Amino acid sequence: MSIQWTLIAAFLYAEIFLVLLLVLPVASPQRWQRIFKSRFLSALSSQAQYYFMILIAVLVLFFLDAIREMRKYSNPEEGTHQHLDAEMQVNMRLFRAQRNFYISGFALFLSLVIRRLVTLISTQATLLAESEAALKQARSATSTARSLISQTQSSAAQNDANEAHDKQVKALKEQVQELERTLNRERKDKEALKSQAESTNAEYDRLAEEHRKLQNKLTAVGGGDGEDKKDA
Repeated sequence: MSIQWTLIAAFLYAEIFLVLLLVLPVASPQRWQRIFKSRFLSALSSQAQYYFMILIAVLVLFFLDAIREMRKYSNPEEGTHQHLDAEMQVNMRLFRAQRNFYISGFALFLSLVIRRLVTLISTQATLLAESEAALKQARSATSTARSLISQTQSSAAQNDANEAHDKQVKALKEQVQELERTLNRERKDKEALKSQAESTNAEYDRLAEEHRKLQNKLTAVGGGDGEDKKDA
């Protein structure tokens, strides 16, 4: 394997490891958010889009080159089958082109998957933080409102003719109802976020299964090549 394909294969293995880290419950979304916002990554974030586009362009070039090689050696020139050595050379190069096709294809695909996972994790961490802050605020406001209502009701019992107190009680009750509705909405948003995370995990499992099948196919192709060479 040439140096450039060795580097792409190493990059593919690193991507697989990173995807496993992001998907498995190794760290909470808040902790991943702190890692994403670390000083080193923050320094790269200003040019992250630029680096990502360069990486995608390089992988696409290698991917297209692998397709070109596959098409080239899938249709050998006439008379090639007359020489066994030439035929073995063509088959070996075709196998290498197929191997490079899978390596570059999976590397390109996992690059997009990792970017999407990072976006989803960052969004989830932000929504969880906002949800927790809103819940705390709603609980505090509800407790304060109930305390004020209790005080207002006790004073209203002493002075039934005080219309100002009645209006204040009514306003506080409406505020409590609004806060309770806000609390319910936050709970529903949190449940929706949890459902989205489960859907993301299910999608990853499906992608991992496809990845395993394609790896088995690549192994079968490699094994078939090895048997052909041994028979020769």
